Amino acid sequence: MTYGDRKDPRVKFEAALDSVMIGVDGTWHRECAIADISQTGAKLILKTSMAGLNLREFFLVLTPNGKAYRRCELVRVEGDTIGVRFIAVHKGARRALGLRARV
Repeated sequence: MTYGDRKDPRVKFEAALDSVMIGVDGTWHRECAIADISQTGAKLILKTSMAGLNLREFFLVLTPNGKAYRRCELVRVEGDTIGVRFIAVHKGARRALGLRARV
């Protein structure tokens, strides 16, 4: 699949939106900017070096208060720009103990 072939339409921002990437284990965080985004992924512009970090999976914080975020998987690297796919929680997946909705 080439970079332009996407299933979901993307929203491209006139000015990239500031965001933060956080390691799944919480041991690192880096500032970035969101160039475009869709329901299934995004293109991010790195603001600092990512050398030596595990970028296989990480969280992308979408709001300043941190309440909206997505778990991401690295898809491609092109200089200071990376493509990510959002990792969806499957319907019916079991949640961690203590996080279950009470009925």
